[in-house]
Amino acid sequence: MMLWFKSRSGSRLVKYRPWMAAGAVLAVGLFGLWVLERGAAQSGPPVKQAYTQRATLPASKVEVELTASQVDAVKIGPVGRSRFDLLRQAVGSIDFNQNMLVQVFTPYQGRIIATYANVGDRVEKGQPLFTIDSPDLLQASSNLISAAGVLVLQTRNLRRLTETLKGGGGAQKDVDQATSDHQAAVGALRAARDAMRIFGKTDEEVEKIIADRKADSTLIVRNSISGLVTARTAAPGLFVQPGNAPAPFTVADTSTMWMIANVVESDSALLRVGQEVRVRVAAYPGHEFEGSIVVVGAMVDPQTRRIMVRSEIKDPDRLLRAGMFANFTIRIGDPFEATSVPNSALVREGDGTMTVWLTADRRHFEKRTVETGLRQRGVTQIVEGVQPGELVVTDGALFLSNKLLAGATD
Repeated sequence: MMLWFKSRSGSRLVKYRPWMAAGAVLAVGLFGLWVLERGAAQSGPPVKQAYTQRATLPASKVEVELTASQVDAVKIGPVGRSRFDLLRQAVGSIDFNQNMLVQVFTPYQGRIIATYANVGDRVEKGQPLFTIDSPDLLQASSNLISAAGVLVLQTRNLRRLTETLKGGGGAQKDVDQATSDHQAAVGALRAARDAMRIFGKTDEEVEKIIADRKADSTLIVRNSISGLVTARTAAPGLFVQPGNAPAPFTVADTSTMWMIANVVESDSALLRVGQEVRVRVAAYPGHEFEGSIVVVGAMVDPQTRRIMVRSEIKDPDRLLRAGMFANFTIRIGDPFEATSVPNSALVREGDGTMTVWLTADRRHFEKRTVETGLRQRGVTQIVEGVQPGELVVTDGALFLSNKLLAGATD
């Protein structure tokens, strides 16, 4: 298809084809694109390059300038290095060392006559705790007196028959029989003495019973260890039997105590028998008790997801009491040194991050975000953010943060 147009002069017709118009439009578009690219090359970098450069620019600093009098109100010190211990903390309770706790029972049945100690009393080994009127002891005492009398009789009979035989009278068989009877009497008396010792009678007491020929039914029950009376059910007139609970007296050696704690399941792999433990109780806030782990539980409590850990705590001054709540710390590794700042140098921001204020000229202060680690003995480990030797505000950091906030609101 062809179209005919008059020229501007009107002198002649011009032949026009559509493809010629499309070519003209394309040429104009290419020329415009070339002009734009050339202008962009002269004015600056491409858009992608500009974004890349903007991303690598350092973040703007947050700074505060103080006057000389304001600087005097804050403390400045260098970032240092401190020793940190690898520890885990848990909460538990104090209990008696069950391996050093004795329930004092009567060895024979009887009725209590008297008691000699109360709960809370400190008793020594061998000290009498209570006495009972024991039928068994009465029988043993009677056997002792009888055996002693038989021995005296057999001794006299043997002596008489021996003298008669020497004088030409009597018979050898009578002397032999008397000798046998005498030896049996000696054995019976020895057995009777041993029975009295089982009842706790001393040799002096046994001899007194023989000499007085008076049976003694009073059985003295003595303490077997030195310690503290932790429980008592004994009372005069109470009938007691061997092994029948509850025991008349319970005595515990409190020079060592148990610390029972429930540790979170995630820490179970870090715990082992023999690890050092330090314990604090509310009753003695400035005192630490030392000990070590003796048992790590074999199972996890399905309800609390915790593991029982039992530690043996040294208590030579006997300050701890069973049932006390306690906080204890377990050392799980060797100590190490790391970059640190005083706790007072840190400021917790609203988003939870921790910041410090640094200065180079003690006049201009820059806020910097840091990553913290362990916090022990008044200092905090700095994992990232500052280096040893940099000057940091150790006291008054909160003042600087408040001044920054006040300046932002003006």
